[in-house]
Order: sequence, then structure tokens, then C-alpha cells
Amino acid sequence: MEEKKQINRRQFLKRMGFTGIGLASTMLLDPITSVAGNVLKEDKKKNPNIKMTYRVNRNTKDSVSLLGFGMMRLPNTNRVINQNEVNAMVDYAIANGVNYFDTAPVYHGGKSETATGIALGRHKREDFFIATKLSNFQKEQWTKEASMKMYHDSFKNLGVKVIDYYLLHAIGGNGPNELKERFEDNGMMEFLVKEREAGRIRNLGFSYHGDVKVFDYFLSQHSKYHWDFVQIQMNYVDWRHASMKGSREEADGDAEYLYNRLTKLNIPVVIMEPLRGGRLANVPKDVENDLKAMRPDDSIASWAFRWCGTYPNVLTALSGMSKMEHVEDNIKTFSPLEPCTEKENSILAAAADKIEGYPTIPCTQCNYCMPCPFGVNIPGNFAYYNEKIDKRIIPLPERDAKDYMERAAEFKDGFHKALKVEEDATKCRDCGICLAKCPQKIRIPTQMSRIKEVLNA
Repeated sequence: MEEKKQINRRQFLKRMGFTGIGLASTMLLDPITSVAGNVLKEDKKKNPNIKMTYRVNRNTKDSVSLLGFGMMRLPNTNRVINQNEVNAMVDYAIANGVNYFDTAPVYHGGKSETATGIALGRHKREDFFIATKLSNFQKEQWTKEASMKMYHDSFKNLGVKVIDYYLLHAIGGNGPNELKERFEDNGMMEFLVKEREAGRIRNLGFSYHGDVKVFDYFLSQHSKYHWDFVQIQMNYVDWRHASMKGSREEADGDAEYLYNRLTKLNIPVVIMEPLRGGRLANVPKDVENDLKAMRPDDSIASWAFRWCGTYPNVLTALSGMSKMEHVEDNIKTFSPLEPCTEKENSILAAAADKIEGYPTIPCTQCNYCMPCPFGVNIPGNFAYYNEKIDKRIIPLPERDAKDYMERAAEFKDGFHKALKVEEDATKCRDCGICLAKCPQKIRIPTQMSRIKEVLNA
């Protein structure tokens, strides 16, 4: 029975009648009349100067900005959110047509919802849609009391009476019984469905990380719960390359498979990590040269966003913006969106192959692993390591035998400037507490050892 349910990616595409290339090409031909029924349009109702691209949510008929503001990487100093900067960024976003704002109880150590509520509370309620989540990751949070408290706290923190998009947060990490154990046994699914019926939740969905069998099982319950939308990690690298579980033929958890499953069921897609934790805004130099040769005036990040927006069943693509310049550049990209051409998709496919070939750590800077009990800045260590890999500064013995020591010294010098001594990889004690928290299933202590090896060279 289980074997019949779990088809691999190629089998699924054959049943749909498409190959991977054929499906993408078909989508590019006519996004207006896609199977999902979403449309591209400009919002002229409030401000004729707004050029933002919108998609229509078929469930509520809302016009949702194709650029969504992810409130996970807000500007902060020593982990204290700079509310004035957040307010300014949100003001600029709304003034230019962005109306989808995504947060969660766990972001910024539990402070993101409050900061989001303050920033949005200065605007008319009809000017924005708010998305937040039931982040009951830990087993002690699976009780009805704990889950209900988290749910009601979100309304208080955000200062709203209605949540437009509510998600079961990060499903996939707790095995095939996750729906039952996290959401059904405690009565939360029944409660949330009733909340949607009462209008306090307008759209109910889930965000996915991890085990594709859990993803498939949640979708098998679509007729029971009617998922209004689903949030997945999708970018041009994850689309072309399967997840880290095995070969492309064996792995069902890649972005192409996830998107196509949802499209087949007419479930709108919300994209997270379109920049793969920022890495697709800071690509290797040879990749950057290829992209700049094609569109010299466009930012590198804009390529990733245009690629995402090309797919018609995407309701919105989230960007975790931490600077005003990010907001300005992203709004430029989506105002209006210029879909990728077939030639540009070929360039991005080649870029994905080059990027995936480098031995980087698949960290998206989500910070779920934090805080470390020993003070290690896990995302910061990985970000520095990946940056030096992409810039070809990291020394690899098999590649840089002649100047390994020179490169190692350069790496160490920059490393100690980028990170505080008490936060660096050498403080890792391999306690393993972070392992269960990572949605990318990174063997964090092992990767820290890679960094330590270079530092001790």
C-alpha cells in the first residue's frame, strides 16, 4: 500500500504527461491561463503608480503581491530588532504594493511577530495580508494547552483579529505520524478548521521541510482538510538538483517534485528560500559573469526571483529582507515581473550545475538551530565558509595543493574578523542539540569540524 502511494519524481511527471523540461516549457508559454488559474496583473485600484505584479488567490480572490516580505531576517543589533528600520522597510514595501508579510512565533527568538505587528499596525488592515504559523516543534509543545496558547498569542502579538494565512510550521521533521501526533491527537486540526470556518483564519496550509513521505501524506489528506496553500523551499538550484538524500532518480524531495505535486492538486504555492539563504545573491564569480553578460543592469538576486515568479502556480515568493536596499531591489524586480525566457532558464540551469558542484554547506540561515548552548554562531560560521567557497578563497587540499597554506592563512584571517572569538566553530562541543532543529538535516557538528580543520591548518 505504502509503495503504491510513494511514486518517484520521474513516475509522477510521466503520469502528468510531462517531462521536467516539457513541463517548464509549457508553463512559460501561457502563465495567464495556467492550470492553477492565477493571473498576473497590476493593482490600479489604490495607486496608479504601483507596478507590482500580483497573483489572485483562487480561494479568497485576494490580489496577493508576488513579492512577499519574510520577517525572519529583520535588521538587528546584538539580536535586538531595530524597530525603526523595520517600520521604514515595511512602509516602503506597502507604498510600492507589497501586501504579504510572513512571520512566525519562533523567528528572532520570539520577537518577530511583535515587531511585525508594530510595523503593520501603523497601516490600514486592508492594506496587508499576514501569515504566521503554529511552530509547535518540540514534543512538549504538542499538548492542546501549549498549541492553543501559541495560536492565541499570535493574535495578541500581531494585534489582529484575523490571520490571513495560517500554517502548520515545518512539517516533515517528525516522521510519518507527524500529522496525528502534532496536530490531530491534541485536537488542533479540528480547532483550526473550525477557526477557518469562523473566519478568524482565512487560509490554512503548511510549510514543508524534510521527509517527503510526510509531505505526501499531508497531501493525501487534502480532501479532508482542504489545504488552501502550501509553502515549500524552491529555487533554481533545488529545482534542478535533488535534495541531499541521494541521486536525482532516487530523491523525491526536490523542488520540482514538490511544486508539480501541488500544481496537480490546484494548491497555490508560497515559496521560501528563493535565494537559498542568500547564497543565490552572492554566487561564484564565474556564475556572476555569466548572468551579468546577459543582463548587466540587474542584480544577481533578481535572477532567482524572476525564475520563481515565472511559475504560474506561485502565489508569492518570500524574501527575508534585512536592509532597505534589499526591499528596493526586490520591488524593482517585481514591478512588474519579467518572466525568464527559455534562454535565461538555460543559463540558470548551467549556473545551478556550477553552484551545486562546489562543496558548500546547505545552510539557509533560518536560525532554527540557535541558540547554541556553547555560544557558537552556527549560521554565521556556515555563511562565512560558504562565501569563501564561492569566492574560491577556501583552501581545498586536492585543488589548492600548491598554495594551500597561503589560502588557509587568508581564510583564518578573515574568519577571525567576521566572527567573535566566543562564536566561532572551535567552540563546538558536538553535543548534537542542534541536529533535531535543522530543517535542512545538516550534520552540524560534522560541518563545524570541516571549518575547524581549515582553522587549524
